[in-house]
Amino acid sequence: MKVALFGGTFDPVHLGHLEVARAAADKFQLNTVYFVPADIPPHKQSRHLTDFQHRFAMLALATADDKRFVPSLLDAPKGSPNYTIDTVRRVKRTLKKSDKLYFLIGVDAFKDIATWYQPEALLAECEFIVVSRPGFSIADIRDALPEKLRPAEETSPGARNQQLSDTIAVPGATIYLLPDIHNRVSSTQIRAAVSRPVRQLSRFLPKTVAEYIKKERLYTGAAAGDLKDTAQSKVLSFQKARHHVHRTQ
Repeated sequence: MKVALFGGTFDPVHLGHLEVARAAADKFQLNTVYFVPADIPPHKQSRHLTDFQHRFAMLALATADDKRFVPSLLDAPKGSPNYTIDTVRRVKRTLKKSDKLYFLIGVDAFKDIATWYQPEALLAECEFIVVSRPGFSIADIRDALPEKLRPAEETSPGARNQQLSDTIAVPGATIYLLPDIHNRVSSTQIRAAVSRPVRQLSRFLPKTVAEYIKKERLYTGAAAGDLKDTAQSKVLSFQKARHHVHRTQ
């Protein structure tokens, strides 16, 4: 069995995320793609995120139509930072030796991989699929690696062939470059356009997600205070759901 962890804030999940997951699942013959919404990333503690339960709910709605896609509680808030390497190791303990684990990530996030917690150990735990976009090449992926893993600049035929391929294989890391996905939508654009009607928002994200955003009045700023009590009550139900972790492992 081939499994991929697709990490991100998913604030909110949109059609671009789904297109990336489908492309990776098709190219690498993935049986399951776990969408793992992150709590506040340890290396971006100052960033404000929509409450986890809302982001998880939107993922559940967005992934309902593809049996390969599973929303996961692996990185649900626990009062301390969730490090990717710990998440990966927890998942690996549930897999068989014959199973293969990948980590799916966008190129912009991968550029910071050297700043993550124990990056060399993380890259050794599973193979990475990096989603490219215009202007990026396999050389940019190579240069983003932690210095200890970065291959030396060489002019040998083997080195040149690797530069022309879509794979980096060095001792301690294997990274595949997934060609550019044509859907250019971003979560930032959606948050800025949240005042548009559901019909227009559905150009960028699943209709069920657009309807949820409208219903919960997400990304409106002024509504955040009004919804505080409602959000707190939903946390109780969400915490109960965390006991059903078998679906995510």
